[in-house]
Amino acid sequence: MAAVSKYPKGLFFLVFTEFWERFGYYLMIGIFTLYMTADVSEGGFGWENAKAADIYGTFIAVAYLTPFMGGLLADLKLGYRLSITIGGLMMGTGYCMLAIHEQWAFYTSLIIMVIGNGFFKPNISTLLGNLFNDPQYKDKKDTGYNIFYMGINVGAFVCNFIAAIMRNKIGWHGAFLAAGIGMYIGVVTFWLGMKHYKHVDLRREPKEEDKPLIRQFVTMMLAGVAIALTSFLTPGTFTSSESTDAFFLFCIPVVYFFSTIYAKAAIEEKKALGTMFTIFIIVILFWAIFKQNGTALTTYAKFYTDREIPTSIAPKMESLGFAETVKAADGETFQYDEQFRKIKGADGEPVKCTDYPPYFKNLEVTQMPPAGTEVKLYNTEIFQSINPFFVVALTPLLIAFFAFLRVRGKEPTTATKIALGLLISAISTLVMVAAVAYTHNGMVKASAWWLIASYGVITIGELCLSPMGLSMVSKLSPPRLTALLMGGWSLATSVGNKLSGELGKNWDKFDNKANYFWLNFALLLLAFIIMMALLKRLNAVFKQQSA
Repeated sequence: MAAVSKYPKGLFFLVFTEFWERFGYYLMIGIFTLYMTADVSEGGFGWENAKAADIYGTFIAVAYLTPFMGGLLADLKLGYRLSITIGGLMMGTGYCMLAIHEQWAFYTSLIIMVIGNGFFKPNISTLLGNLFNDPQYKDKKDTGYNIFYMGINVGAFVCNFIAAIMRNKIGWHGAFLAAGIGMYIGVVTFWLGMKHYKHVDLRREPKEEDKPLIRQFVTMMLAGVAIALTSFLTPGTFTSSESTDAFFLFCIPVVYFFSTIYAKAAIEEKKALGTMFTIFIIVILFWAIFKQNGTALTTYAKFYTDREIPTSIAPKMESLGFAETVKAADGETFQYDEQFRKIKGADGEPVKCTDYPPYFKNLEVTQMPPAGTEVKLYNTEIFQSINPFFVVALTPLLIAFFAFLRVRGKEPTTATKIALGLLISAISTLVMVAAVAYTHNGMVKASAWWLIASYGVITIGELCLSPMGLSMVSKLSPPRLTALLMGGWSLATSVGNKLSGELGKNWDKFDNKANYFWLNFALLLLAFIIMMALLKRLNAVFKQQSA
């Protein structure tokens, strides 16, 4: 009990609220690409990988774009608790709607979820930061965000096992309903802890010079929507994807909106705002690589990784609901080339044949099962739990390590931690380069340990970067704009998420998959070099703000 008293009581209600919110979100996102690309006969939509990656990237991009809007409304009008409640209920409804296997329900649910996430995400992080503004907790803010981040990832770890069970025993709709129910439980959890953070849900009256923010916000929204719509009226103007054009065109007035905040800020606020915006831009490249877990790495797990369950435990795994069944050369399937791309005929449609399903294409001849044999495989989405597992396992160690350095006056600054996160994340991509080389560019199955190792390394980078970003915003933001600037952090994540979809969309274009991962390495290394070039100046601002 003594350890608990070191932190505000509201922390643990917020952690468990976020646990359930992330449970729902990551359950849905873990099977999202699989659902879209599954054949219609299997309950999916049967879309190509490129289309699925485009929709995936657009969804996670817009889901992280709306938080700055929800943050502003909470700052100036709604307050944090009401905004979190609205967002949670909307997201729960959106997850449940995905259980309806109709395209109108699919796209409607995505809209409901991105709006709900906009209300929820920045405001729960802001409420958490406000709890740590109390002088007795202020020096533990970084640790508080680490604990919060660990709660997020406990939910993200558990959810994929539930997704596998529901998908195997009930179907896709069962998994999506489980995500919705989890979100509703999160809202109830939040209400139960209301008394512990009611006192920090203080909507601050804007200064006279800040009142035009609302008008600017409305103008920015209308301009963004109008500009974005032009991409659908003139398709192919910039890229081959109208959704990509619309997203980046919408971002133009959004970026302008944030630039006006900096231009009109008081002199004493500009250094802090400039530091935040600089780091926002740099970490875009981190998210562009990190969020490929739902596209390129899911594809690698599905087709390139050995997922066969040992026969000795296969019955037990099947009874638990963690095994999917694939029959060798039984029934009609699509014809795939050596890189798991669907072969198309003269009419442009995928060619079907009676052959082994694509999972068996890169098995060695001696491992090929006889025709008609049922093979039990671990569900692909279970690999999505590797990253959150490492977050849960490594967070206490990282907290202890930084606490050890803090006592000795050697703890790295927040900016230095972010720089380290970029470098470590770059190293994780080299693990996948080695995996491709070892398996002769996917000609044989890769051991699951390659993905486990890559996720393990990038998780260390993530822990040095992501919770530190939230802490940075809480430390440097002017109090009247904290939730809005939490949304700014989400905006940077949003742009990175969209770029991750664009990168993932090009997976099939790389015959040598090592080059795909080399590209990821180069992008992260570039971000690290830029961060190091600016580190001295950034650290000076952090030191000044904490003085």
